[in-house]
Amino acid sequence: MYIAAPCLISGNSNDNDTIIFNDTITITAVGDIMLGTAFPDNRYLPPYDDPLPLMSSLFDILSQADLTFGNLEGPFSDSAVLEKKCRDTTTCYAFRVPEKYAEVLYMAGFDLLSIANNHIGDFGYKAKETTSGILDSLNISFAGTDENPWSVRLINDSVKVGFCAFAPNKGTVNLHDDNRVNQIISLLEDSCDIVIVSVHGGGEGADYQHITREEEFYYGENRGDVYTFAHRVIDMGADIVLGHGPHVSRAVELYKGRLIAYSLGNFCTYRRFNLRGPNGYAPVINICVTRNGEFLGGKIVPVYQNNSGQVKTDPQKRAIFKIRELMMTDFPETGIIIENNGNITIKH
Repeated sequence: MYIAAPCLISGNSNDNDTIIFNDTITITAVGDIMLGTAFPDNRYLPPYDDPLPLMSSLFDILSQADLTFGNLEGPFSDSAVLEKKCRDTTTCYAFRVPEKYAEVLYMAGFDLLSIANNHIGDFGYKAKETTSGILDSLNISFAGTDENPWSVRLINDSVKVGFCAFAPNKGTVNLHDDNRVNQIISLLEDSCDIVIVSVHGGGEGADYQHITREEEFYYGENRGDVYTFAHRVIDMGADIVLGHGPHVSRAVELYKGRLIAYSLGNFCTYRRFNLRGPNGYAPVINICVTRNGEFLGGKIVPVYQNNSGQVKTDPQKRAIFKIRELMMTDFPETGIIIENNGNITIKH
């Protein structure tokens, strides 16, 4: 019988404030990833055409878990043609990431990527197909488009993890399509030990940090009621809900023993992103669950993007304090505590 290694929740190898659980599954989750875009031209690529320095200082933290998750905010392609409607291509927010940059995500330890967002279709089907092929070649699971609505991954030779992702955008699995959401969650819940759901929803920026418990509209688009969505998928059998899209951190909540992280913010978003104020810092959330997905504990590792676009651990711990503040305001009744060192513990 397989016995999992102890779950060590810590920010780094020198952190003595650890929580140890045995026979657990560990997940590390981050928000938006966009390593640089060659569109409209190469000035939006990192120095020396090398994305490795952008997140290399976080590799040790990212690679420790059984599964590491992120939101891939844009396709990998060297040649696809823009299909997003733009009045002025020189100022249009469309992302086409060089294909070779995907190797950095493999090196960092990513296992699961959501491709359900408003940029994966910027360069049409060809770029999505190229992205899928590259991620397959790197053994990185992904989900969230009409072509790839879900994936299943076996970890530790015995635990089957189902992963699906939803967004309000064309070409993605629509979070507003209740029947489709129900179908996918039911399929995965019936066949997997743990079900992880990713959702790209909610308004964007500093004005959209709180959970309103109602539908959110941004530039006329219905970005969904992420509170109702998250609760509904857990009611159906999901075990972890990971949110992104607002480009800022949002609260975490414990619901029926399952963790919801409503927005993981901007993790590694080189150029073309507003990183002022709360947009510039984010959590890396380490999560420990049982083999059937019940939350045991976790830790927020606070990070920020410096002036060179590199992701670093944040000595000011802004993501810890912001997420705790939002949690206490939006979910005062929730059953977890966030400590000053980032540990997430269950109330007793």
